[in-house]
Amino acid sequence: MKEQLGPQQVYTNNIGAYSKQAAAIKAKRSVIGWLRLALAIITILMVKVAWGSELWMILLAAIAGICFFLYAVSVDTDLKEKLQNVENLLTINRDEINLLNNNFSEREDGKKLETPNHPYAQDMDVFGPSSLYQYISRCTAEQSTQLLADKLLKPSTKEEILAAQEASKELAGNTLWRQQMLAFGMANPVTLYTENRIKNWLTRPAIFNAPGWLWLARIYPAITIGCLLLYLNNNITTPLFYTIVFVFFVFAFSLSKRINDTWLLLSKIVPEVDTFSSQLKHIEEEPFNSVFLTGIKKNLQNAEQLTASAEIQQLKAVLNRFDVRLNIFAFYFLNTFLLWDLRQLLLLNRWKAKNSTAAAHWFAAIAQTEVAASIATLAFNQPTWCYPAIADEHFTFSATQLGHPLIAAGKRVDSSFTLQGTGKVSIITGSNMGGKSTFLRSVGVNSIMALMGAPVCAESFTISPVLIMSSMRIADNLAESTSTFYAELKKLKSIIEAVNSKQKIFILLDEILRGTNSLDRHTGSKALIQQFIQHGAVAVTATHDVELAKLETDYPDAVSNYHFDVQVANDELYFDYKLKPGICTSLNASILMRKIGIELKE
Repeated sequence: MKEQLGPQQVYTNNIGAYSKQAAAIKAKRSVIGWLRLALAIITILMVKVAWGSELWMILLAAIAGICFFLYAVSVDTDLKEKLQNVENLLTINRDEINLLNNNFSEREDGKKLETPNHPYAQDMDVFGPSSLYQYISRCTAEQSTQLLADKLLKPSTKEEILAAQEASKELAGNTLWRQQMLAFGMANPVTLYTENRIKNWLTRPAIFNAPGWLWLARIYPAITIGCLLLYLNNNITTPLFYTIVFVFFVFAFSLSKRINDTWLLLSKIVPEVDTFSSQLKHIEEEPFNSVFLTGIKKNLQNAEQLTASAEIQQLKAVLNRFDVRLNIFAFYFLNTFLLWDLRQLLLLNRWKAKNSTAAAHWFAAIAQTEVAASIATLAFNQPTWCYPAIADEHFTFSATQLGHPLIAAGKRVDSSFTLQGTGKVSIITGSNMGGKSTFLRSVGVNSIMALMGAPVCAESFTISPVLIMSSMRIADNLAESTSTFYAELKKLKSIIEAVNSKQKIFILLDEILRGTNSLDRHTGSKALIQQFIQHGAVAVTATHDVELAKLETDYPDAVSNYHFDVQVANDELYFDYKLKPGICTSLNASILMRKIGIELKE
C-alpha cells in the first residue's frame, strides 16, 4: 500500500518512533547490566554457601550461576544488535530530511568510481561533491555502488529501463522495507574484497574430498576420547598417554598445516557474511510483484532449492567455528582430540558442492536490489517528478517544465524543450549568467537519470535510448602539457568519430572552441554544426556567438534557435532563466564590464 503522507512527514514520524524504540532498548540494556552484576554476586555467594558440602552441590551452584549469567549476556548481545539497527534507521531518516533540504555534501560522492575521459561524467557532475551519484545513492555494498556507477555511466536498453521503472514504482511505496535493507547493509557493508575471497575459494579444487577423510573425522574422536577415558581410569600409564597424545597432536597439525590456506582465505569475514545473510533474507521474505524484483528472488536459491540466506547462515556458522584458531588453547585441544580443522573443512567442502554455482548470483542480487531501492527512494522523495516515456525511434527528446534535479525546487526555474528527428541542431544564445549552461546540464542530467530507469525532474519527459556526449567543462592538464584548447579538441574528436560512425548519440556543447580567437572559433563552430547536420547527428549547443544562429536561415529544417535573455533597469541585471524561442538580442557583457570600471565608449 502506498504511503499517503509526504516524505518530510514520513521521515519525521519515523524519527519519533525510532527514538522511542532506542530509548526502550537502552532501558532494557541497563536492567540487563544490573542483572548480570547481581547474577555474578549471587553465583559467588551460592558457591561460598555450598563450599564444604559435596562436590556435586558446589558444581551445581557454579554451573547454574554461570548458565544464567551467560543467558543474560546473550540477551544483552541481541539488544545491542537491535539498538544498532534502530540507530542506523534513525541516521537514515535524518539523512533523508537533509537530502530533502538539499544538504547532501557530506555523503559519499563516488569520485573514485569516475571513468577517465568519459563522454559526459565530468561535464554533468555525475560524481564528486554535489553530484548526481551523491544525491541518488543509498547503496552500502561495494557491489551496489559499482553497479549504480555503471548505470550512471552507460545508458540501459529500453527493456532494462522499463523493468527498472516498474521495480522503482513498487519499492517507492514501501519506505520501511527500503530503509531496513539499508540499515542491514550499514552494519558491516559487504565489500568486493570479501566477494572475491569467497569466489576464489569456490573456484579452488576441494582438498580432503575423498570419502575416507569423512570416515576418519567420525572415528578419530572416538579413539582420542577413548584413550583419555582409559587414562583417567588408570588403564594407561602417564608416559604412554603423553606419547599417544603427542602422536595425535602431530597428526592433527600436519592436517591443519594443509588447511591453513583455506582458513587464511576465509578468515575474519563473518561480520560481512552476517550482513549478507540479513539482506538476502530481507529480500526473500518480501512478496514482490514486479518482474525485475521477482527475478532477483528466483536467483536466491541453489540447485537444491535451498534459500540463499539459510545457506549463508550455515557458512557463517562454519566460519565462526573455523575461527576457533584465534583462541590458541581451545584450538590445540579441539584439534588434537577432535580434528577440528578437518571437520570444518569437510563442512565447507559440502557447502561448496551445493552452492558454488548459485553463490555468484547472490552478490549480484544485493547490488541490483540496493540500486533499485536507491532509485525508489528518489521517486518517493520527489513525488512531483515523472517517469519518462522511452521512444523507439531515434531521435526524440521532449520535456515539459524541465529543471535541474540538484537545484532546490524553490530556486529552480523550469523550461520546456523538444528536439525531434536526426540531423537537428538547437542553438542557444544568451547573455552571461543567463542560464545556458545550467539548461544544458538539466537536459543532460535528466537524460542520464531517464536512461537508468529513474524518475526525472519534469512534468513530462520522453527520450530515445541514446549515448550522451558532451563538451562543456574543459580544463588544461599541466601533467600532460595539454592546453584548454587542445583538451577541447580531443573531446570534439571523439564526438566527431562517433558522428561519422553513425552511432546513436545526443551531443551537448557549451561554447565550442572557446580556446581560440573569435574568427577561428566562428569558422570552426559553423563547420562543425554543418557537419552534424550532414551526418544526421543530434546536438544542442550554447554560444555567445549570435552569428551562428543565422544558420537557421540556411538550414530551416535542421537548425532551431533558442535563447536566455536579461532585463536591464538602472544598470542592474535581472534574469528570469527561462528558455525562449529565437535569437538573443539583449547581451550583458558591456554592462558587466562597465560595472568593474572598464571605460567603454558608446
